[in-house]
Amino acid sequence: MNIFFYELKANVKSLLIWSFIIGLLIFMAAAKFSGFVGDPEMAKIMDSMPPAVLDALSMRAFNLTTITGFYGIMFIYFGLMGAIAAAMWGSGIISKEERDKTVEFSLVLPVSRSRVITAKALTALVNCIAFVLITWAISLLAVRSYSPDQAFYDFLALEMQAMFAIELIFLAIGLLLGCAMKQYKLSGSAAVGIILATYFMSVISAMQKDLDFLKYFTPFKYFDAGELLQTGTLDGAYLLLSATIVVVCVAAAYWFYNKRDLYI
Repeated sequence: MNIFFYELKANVKSLLIWSFIIGLLIFMAAAKFSGFVGDPEMAKIMDSMPPAVLDALSMRAFNLTTITGFYGIMFIYFGLMGAIAAAMWGSGIISKEERDKTVEFSLVLPVSRSRVITAKALTALVNCIAFVLITWAISLLAVRSYSPDQAFYDFLALEMQAMFAIELIFLAIGLLLGCAMKQYKLSGSAAVGIILATYFMSVISAMQKDLDFLKYFTPFKYFDAGELLQTGTLDGAYLLLSATIVVVCVAAAYWFYNKRDLYI
């Protein structure tokens, strides 16, 4: 438990930095929306854009002149930032012991490696939960002047659930990389590389119907904002797939960390 609270305190700065970044993004987007709201010309501009671009950015399902439609477009930014933050927390909270040369101290504590991983993973999970709640709260604050309806609040709640699911996937992947990679300095870079690769997979799968199968390899398509708006719910099959990825990655992280030699 002491490890958990120590790590929680040590990661406050990182959480605040990420919260500031996404808060700045939300308020800038809300200010920009003032030029879109109720403007019929915006719909004409959208119609004139190449279909491939609209598909790549999942813009066909949204009306940018409404706050709900605008936030549908914003979801990909929430997902990307949540994924990167979660992956960095997951990989960094493990690899930093070797990076800072404190792993020897951790190993002499009267606790097992598994307990160390559990405490650190719980800290990263708390950060992910806090990041989603902060994003949610800032969003509500930023759009209050536009008098959003209940449909917007329901859609925003669904987006935040999807954002959390994406965070969990990449938190587990980051945790696995931090535990498994002998070159601990590369775990964060590898995590970001996986995020960018899966994001571009989601773009390509939307643009090329022949490559639609790629959607099963990218969490960004598991929780497509257009589908969320249309169905009003998270897809059960993708939730099950997401849970499977998380469980497999976390189990593998424990196995690798208990087996490998640590850099002292």
